[in-house]
Amino acid sequence: MKTLVAVTQTSIGKKWIVAFTGLVLVGFVIVHLLGNLQIFWPHHGGQDQLNWYGEHLHSLGPFLWLFRIFLLVCFFAHVYYTVKLARENRAARPQKYARPARIVASVPVMTMIISGLILLGFILFHLAHFTFKWVKPEYQTYYDAQGRPDVYHMVVIGFSSPLISGFYILSMFILCLHISHGFSSVFQTFGIRNKVLAPLLDKGSYVLGALLFLGNSSVPLAVLFHLVRYPITLNP
Repeated sequence: MKTLVAVTQTSIGKKWIVAFTGLVLVGFVIVHLLGNLQIFWPHHGGQDQLNWYGEHLHSLGPFLWLFRIFLLVCFFAHVYYTVKLARENRAARPQKYARPARIVASVPVMTMIISGLILLGFILFHLAHFTFKWVKPEYQTYYDAQGRPDVYHMVVIGFSSPLISGFYILSMFILCLHISHGFSSVFQTFGIRNKVLAPLLDKGSYVLGALLFLGNSSVPLAVLFHLVRYPITLNP
C-alpha cells in the first residue's frame, strides 16, 4: 500500500493514472455509444433492440453497480490528477514575473476544472434521469409488450426536451474535445509514441473525438427532429 501511495506522488505515477483512467473512460464512451446507436436498428426494430440491451445490462445485477462505481472512481481520479499535473507543470516553468505567471497558469487549470464540473453535473443528472428515474418518476411505468422496461420510450421522452438535449450535446462536445486533444498523449505516457507515429496518433485522436461527438449527438438530434419517435409508426 505504501508503495502504491508513493507511486501516486511521482510525476510518472500521476501520468500513468491519468492515462489508464482516460483509456477506461474512452472505452466506456465507445461501448455506451454502440449501445445507444441500437435505437436506429433498421426495420423499426430500434425499440426491441434497445430494450433488449437495457434488460441485458440490468441482468448483470450487482456487477453493473460495481462497474458504475469503478467508472466514477476513474472519472474523479482522472480529473484530480490531470489538474494536479497541470498545476505542477505550470509551477515548474521559469517565469520572469510572478503575477503574470500565476494568471497564465490558472487559465488552463480553471478551464479543466470548469469542464470537469460540467461533465460531473452531466453524469449525475444522467444517472438521476435514466438510471434512478428521479427526474421523471413516470419512467417506472414504461414497459414494452414483452414486459421489459421501455428504455426506447424513456429516451424519446427525455430527449424531446430541447433543454435536456442541449445539455447532453454540450456535455458530449466538451468530453469529445477533451478526447481529441488528450487521447494521443496516452500513447506517449505508455512509451509507444515516436516521430513517425505522432502525426497519425494526433489525427486519429481528432477523428475519434469527432466520431464520438457525432454519434452521441445523433440520438438527441434524431428525437428533436422526429426522426425517432414513440410510438413507432410502421410503414404500409
